[in-house]
Order: sequence, then C-alpha cells, then structure tokens
Amino acid sequence: MAGLNEIRSKYLEFFGKNGHEIVPSGPLVPTNDPTLLFTNAGMVPFKNVFTGQEKRPYVRATSAQKCVRAGGKHNDLDNVGYTARHHTFFEMLGNFSFGDYFKPDAIEFAWTLITKEFGLPKDRLLATVYIDDDEAHGLWKKIAGLSDDRIIRIPTADNFWSMGETGPCGPCSEIFFDHGPKIPGGPPGSADQDGDRFIEIWNLVFMQYEQIAEGDRRELPKPSIDTGMGLERMAAVLQGTHDNYATDVMRALIVASAEASRTDPDGAHAVSHRVIADHLRASCFLIADGVMPSNEGRGYVLRRIMRRAMRHAQLLGVSEPLMWKLVPALVRQMGDAYPELRRAEALVTETLKLEERRFRETLVRGLKLLDEELDRIGDAKVLPGDVAFRLYDTYGFPLDLTQDALRPKGIQVEQAGFDTAMERQRADARKAWSGSGQKATETVWFELREKLGATEFLGYETENAEGKIVGIIVDGASVDKAEAGQEAAIITNQTPFYGESGGQVGDSGVLFSGTGAEFPVSDTLKKLGDMVVHFGKLARGSLKLGDIVEMKVDSARRTATRANHSATHLLHEALRRVLGPHVTQKGSMVAPERLRFDFSHPKPMTAEEISRVEDIVNRIIRQNQDVMTRLMTPNEAIEAGALALFGEKYGDEVRVLSMGLNDGDDGDGKTYSVELCGGTHVRRVGDIAIFKIVSESAVASGVRRIEALTGEGARRYLIEQDRLVKEAAGALKIAAEDLPERVISLMEERKRLERELNDAKKKLAMGGGSASAEATPAQSIGGVNIVARVLNGVNPKDLRGLIDEAKQQIGSGVVALVAVSEDGKGAIAVGVTADLTARFNAVDLVKAGSGAMGGAGGGGRPDMAQAGGPDGVKAEAALDAVKAALAAVAA
Repeated sequence: MAGLNEIRSKYLEFFGKNGHEIVPSGPLVPTNDPTLLFTNAGMVPFKNVFTGQEKRPYVRATSAQKCVRAGGKHNDLDNVGYTARHHTFFEMLGNFSFGDYFKPDAIEFAWTLITKEFGLPKDRLLATVYIDDDEAHGLWKKIAGLSDDRIIRIPTADNFWSMGETGPCGPCSEIFFDHGPKIPGGPPGSADQDGDRFIEIWNLVFMQYEQIAEGDRRELPKPSIDTGMGLERMAAVLQGTHDNYATDVMRALIVASAEASRTDPDGAHAVSHRVIADHLRASCFLIADGVMPSNEGRGYVLRRIMRRAMRHAQLLGVSEPLMWKLVPALVRQMGDAYPELRRAEALVTETLKLEERRFRETLVRGLKLLDEELDRIGDAKVLPGDVAFRLYDTYGFPLDLTQDALRPKGIQVEQAGFDTAMERQRADARKAWSGSGQKATETVWFELREKLGATEFLGYETENAEGKIVGIIVDGASVDKAEAGQEAAIITNQTPFYGESGGQVGDSGVLFSGTGAEFPVSDTLKKLGDMVVHFGKLARGSLKLGDIVEMKVDSARRTATRANHSATHLLHEALRRVLGPHVTQKGSMVAPERLRFDFSHPKPMTAEEISRVEDIVNRIIRQNQDVMTRLMTPNEAIEAGALALFGEKYGDEVRVLSMGLNDGDDGDGKTYSVELCGGTHVRRVGDIAIFKIVSESAVASGVRRIEALTGEGARRYLIEQDRLVKEAAGALKIAAEDLPERVISLMEERKRLERELNDAKKKLAMGGGSASAEATPAQSIGGVNIVARVLNGVNPKDLRGLIDEAKQQIGSGVVALVAVSEDGKGAIAVGVTADLTARFNAVDLVKAGSGAMGGAGGGGRPDMAQAGGPDGVKAEAALDAVKAALAAVAA
C-alpha cells in the first residue's frame, strides 16, 4: 500500500527526472492574486508566469501545492465530514509547462505515471475531453490505447478552463478511475455521474487560447500545460478505498482524535472525528502560513474552521480543549514534507489552545442564553434578529454559531432583523465619531473603515504581493481615480506594507499596475487601528478603484527596520538584567537607520553598564536562535512573563515574540526575551548581526534614552570609529593602543598650561606681574582707597580671587574690577575690606556698576558681590558708577 507521503515523493521525482523543476509549495495566502481568499489550486503560484508578467529560470515545473477551499466561490466547509472527498485542506500535485511541451507530452507523462509508476490497471481508467478537442481525443487513442467509448466528450464548461473573463484559457482533459460496480454512480456525462463509482483523479488543462473579449478568442503563441492531481484522491485509489478519510494520513489523525477524546473512531461520532481531522490540517497550515483567527477576512474563515472542529469536539463529550493536543500527530505525518509546520508548531499549539478555551467559554454562555430565548419564543420557528444580534454584540456569540445551534431544532434566524440591528449600531458609531471632536478630514477614514473593513496584512510572511485598490483619497476626499502628479492615499484589500505603529515606522516602496501606473509609497500608516493606508505621489499613469496592483516593499529598508525592532526587545531585557527590574520602556522609535529606546532609570548609565548591556545583546545575537511567535490573550501573555511594549494597543489576542536563550550567568536554557509586539521582526536573532550603543542621555526626570545601531549601520559606525582612532594615533605618531594613555597625558599637560596661562593673565591684568601695591595703584575718594580696573581677557570666574588679592594689597578700601569677554559682555565684582563693611555694602556698589552696563541686579555679601552686564563696551562707565556711589556714601 502506497502511503500519502510516498505518493507525493514519487510524483515529484517522476517529473523531476523528466526535466521539471521541483518547486516548493507556495503559501496558502496567495500573494499574486488578491481576488482569491486562499490558494485553491496548484497553478495559483504560477499565475503570473502563465500570463507573462513573471519570468522564471525554467520552462517546466512540478509541485505539491497546499490548498484550502473554505470561503468565497470555492467553499466546501459545510460538506466536510459528511462526504468521502470534501476537504477544507488538500494537496494538489501538478506539472506545468510554460510554453514548452503541450498535449502530446502532457498525456504521455500522465499515462506513464499512473499506469507504470503507480501501477493502476488500464481497464479501470477513462478520459474526458472537451467536445470539439479532436486532437486530445486522438492522442488518448494513440498514447493510452483507449477505445472511443472510454474517451468521453463533455460539452459543458466543466471541461473548458479559463482564468477569468479575459486571459489564458483552454480545453481540459480529465482522467477518471472506476471503483467498480459495487459503488453506485455512473461515468462522467451520464445522468448519475454524481455517484462515487467514477472519480476524477487528474485534470489536464491545455492552455491554448487567450480570451481578449467576449467572442474574441485567439491562439496563444506558446500554449502551456497546467495539471492538477488530488493527492488524497490518488491515495484513496492506491490504498483500495473510495473514501479519502480512510487513507493513511487522515486515518492517523482520526485515530489520534479518538484516542484523545476516548471515543470510538468509527461509531456514532465518526463524522465528528472526520471534521476534526480535516479542520486540524487546515487550521494548522493556515496558522503556519501567517493567518491568525480574527473577525475579519481570512482570519474569520480560519476562526470558522477552528470553531466548527471545536464544536464537534464538544459533541464528543470532551470538557477540555482538544485540538491543540493533536498537533504533534499532524507534525509527525506531514512535518517532513512541510518544514514550516515544524517551525510553527509552538505558535499553532498556543493559538489552538487559546481559541478553543475562549470558544468554549463563549459556547457555554451563549448556549445558555440561547436556550432562555428559545423558551421565550415557544414553538416559533424563527428567532428574532435583534435577539441574535444581542447575543453577538453583548455576549460575543457569532451569528453563524447561533444558526448552527438552531439548525438541528429546525429554527431559523430572522436575518433582516439581525441586519437592521447591525446597521443601527453602525449609525450610533458614526454619530459618536462625528461628535468626538475629530477633524473633519479624519471623518473620511471612519467612513472608509466602516465600508471596507480591516486591511489584510501579509507582511509577516512576504514583502511582495498583489492587492486590489478599494479606496483612493485625494485632497482629503474619497475619489474613484488618481492621476499622475497627484498626491494620494491608496487603500488595498491586502498589503505587505507595515503601517506605522508601536514605535515602528511605516514601510516605503512602490505600487505598480498592469496599465503602467507607478505609485511610489513614501509612508504607510494605520488608520483606526487596522486599515492600512499607503501615502505617496503618483509618478505616472492613473489608478482607479478596482485596479489590481503589484505591491513591493523596499526590502532593504524593511530588513534594517526588522533588525532594529528585534534589537529593542533584546536591549530591553539586557537593561533589566544590568540595571534592575525597575527598568520599563517609556517610548521607542524603530527606523531602518537606527533605534531609539527610552526607559525608566534615575541616573546616567556608567561606561561599564553600557558595555555589559552591549555584551549581553551581542551574545544573544550570536546564538542565532529562531524567533518564535505565539498568539495569546494579553493577560495570559503577561502572566507568562511577557513584557508589554509601550505604545502598542492590544486587542483580544496578541502576538507574543520569544527571542534567544539564557546563557552565561543566567544559563538555565529558558527563553531570554518574551514580549508582546505586533511589529515585524527578524526570523533568527542572528539576522540582527551586531548591536552597538552610540549614545545614552537624559530625556526627562527619571527617563533615559539609548540610541543604537545594528547590522550594516553598526558596521559602518565601527569602521568610522576605527578610522578616527587610527587618524588620531597617526597624528600623534603613536600606536593606536597607546592612544588613551597619550590623550590623558596631553589633557593633564593642557590643564597645567591653562593654569599657568590663567595665572599669567591675572598678574598681567593686575599690574604686569608685580605683587607690590604699586602695581595696583589706588585712588582716594572721600578718604577711602579704591582700586578700579578694566581687565581684558580674564575669565569672570577669576574675579573673586583677584578681588581678594587686591584687598590684601591695599589693606583698607574698596576694589572694583570689570572683566570684558571676547563676545563683548561684561562682568563686574566689588570687594570691601572688613573694616569698611559697616559703611559700604558691596552689593549696592556692584548694582550701580552693573546698571551702567545694561545689567539688572547683582548678588553677594557686604564684603563681596558680583553681577553681569550685556554691554561690556561701557566697562569704564561701570567703574565710574561705582566711584560715584562710593562718593555719595563717603560724603
């Protein structure tokens, strides 16, 4: 019996040997098609190759593609578990030719693989072709030897594929397997074709034409091949069953569910186990590809899938969360083929556990309230819509859950009443917004958010994607179109661009359209929490609502920003370990060029503390551990030791980032840093490369600021520092390692010379260096000796010492000195010897002198006072004013 993993490998190996590039599965979130909710076919990752928008270094490819059909046009959700082949998650094996081989080789490859490699009996196979595809009909006769009655012509669109209303298209040829007469059903094209006897296992699309417009279809110059084989269906055939859920991987998951719930896998609860097995795969792979449960878009579809499985877990009688316990079983089955499943195992586990715990709380509360409402309406078969809305709005019980709970009772929800209540709530919200004092220009964002919903953010997983324009703002107003030269704000349904929040700057980059429009994005912001808006100026062309645009984030800028953001987490923890647990974040700025981190601390950091912080951060970087992400409630995350980042607004669920392992003195092997953060981060801490603090300063009382660099910025900084050291050492003609000692020596020598020069200046100013009384001649005013001089080139702080020297020289009297600085300002000091302080007050005298130079006031003691004045040119006038004041008192 061929296992599912063996079949997948054998398929890829076969086409690899036949010149095909083996291409890994693309993500479940299609970055190249914004019209799709999820990747739902094997060709989706190659769409732009088929249309000619993208060139790859190969013309043949093969892949095993992860697919989900659980929303929008392709929605199999309600059938899953009740039929043999419906799944939300499945794998599509495919081989593709981009203008290389065509029908003959495609049919040859298919027939050789399934009959020789897989060994299917030829007499149980048949093919379908489009009604007028005589070429394919002839090739099946020639290559496979099928008779006319086993090549069925199908006249409907089922056997004609198209990418859309325009674009590549062409006829299909399907391969069916006959499970035998014991299974009811007829061949394709017959009245009972919907039975389970004849099962399509492979579809070959011959991409032969281009649909230009209705009625205008042209031959493609290079026709291509797109095929899809359902892996689960082929596994069922090779394992002798018509039921996909009886195949090895699905059976293993069903058994794991049965064992965890202690119930029979095949008894009365068989459907529930099948639902759980299928939805487990879809949920885990979606989370691994970056989708998180939410109430919008893809996250809402994921939440529906998860909650449907969790509802069936409750039907099994399980009282505790079950789904997360089954993750290891899935990883064992599929982790080797899809390594992303192993990498995301912790995130998947935490997300499932959180969602199921919250769902059970909602379910218990909601079902109780619902029962109470049902008692009130009695035998009525319709639940009033306002009641369903109250359950949703007040108690968090979603409408689809209410409908699901009522379906077995034959009761419906009054949809119109529910919609009316929802619109009433929106109207109240609009009214509250308009009265909140916000600027009128901001009202447009509220209206758009209400109309468009949240923007799907793809940037955790990719930097390039396609998006559909759903909003255009020009000059503060919503418009249908923007022209070249106009500054505009563009909103798309999904984006890889990160909108500024939590201290991280918004992304820049460019948007392109297929019509040649180019819109450089200068900044990206979040409006109303989750609507991402791209700002810029349209460089060329025009953009209108509904346009599909290719969105490219500036990769180098994003990479540098991610490194700096992750470094703030490592820095935060290092500061707490070096300075103490009182350290908390008070603000941050994360840009591509640098990072800034504000934190609580009462005093400047020492050089030794800064060095220790740098050592810790760089040691964690060198570990090069994976950065792990989990989803938790804020309270649970904080209880688990996570630190909440300043400026981040947290909803019901938060992303929790774990980085590094404790080593050195803290070498217990536990996680080094755990923080709540919605920003973009490196995948491994080693991607930060290097961390260097360039400054530490005060921001406010009790708040310090560190500025730092990482990666290339840190490298350039260190290179420049090295250059400066070598240049300084070269100028002094010494080795670089001797520079600190030499600098200290030069500084001490400079201080000595400055002291000697200052002393010389003071002596020269006071009389040419002589210490005799004659060197500072005094004059007598009213019998009182006074020394009054203007001193040029003397530092005002030296006036006090000069006053004391002069007082000693004259023995009894008054000293008035004015120092004039190079910028023309003056400083005056007045001293009175002790025997005269009863008659003369130095403070009064200095105020008189200061006033003459345009100053105000002055302070000191009766024996010594000092003041300043902006107009040093009037220094002599200041001395005259002191003399006049002295004369007035002496008289």
